[in-house]
Amino acid sequence: MPELRLEELSAKNIVAANTLTLKPGQEQFIAPVSYSMASPFIDPSTNWSRVVVDEDDEVVAFLMANFDYDAQEPEFRSCIWRMNVAADAQGRGVGRFAVESTADEARKRQFTQLTVIWEPGDDGPEAFFLRVGFTVVGQTQYGEHIGSMDL
Repeated sequence: MPELRLEELSAKNIVAANTLTLKPGQEQFIAPVSYSMASPFIDPSTNWSRVVVDEDDEVVAFLMANFDYDAQEPEFRSCIWRMNVAADAQGRGVGRFAVESTADEARKRQFTQLTVIWEPGDDGPEAFFLRVGFTVVGQTQYGEHIGSMDL
């Protein structure tokens, strides 16, 4: 696995995060990073946005999580909200690093569970999320799967 690190979303890396390219067919499962750009600045106490940077200082993934003890729906209390991994970085441990880093942050904030919601489909992220330790525990009213991981 390459040497990876997290950096806060900033003016230095926001353009690179916004221009990550996915594999063909994946775009239908993920909203563009630009949809998430304002959230961490609106409420930084609950929104946690990071980029994953490799050993060459290249942004290889964008990650946004929500940590809110008071969220009405339990699946939104400690949740990976968005995760985009560059097409050429997929299969190199970047996604696993992003999930493990988010789980570490959730533990620091005293959460005992991490969730993620995804749309099922052939090119979707379900196999990845199951492989890294999430279990399907429910479904949203729109048919998306709710995955949960005990911390």
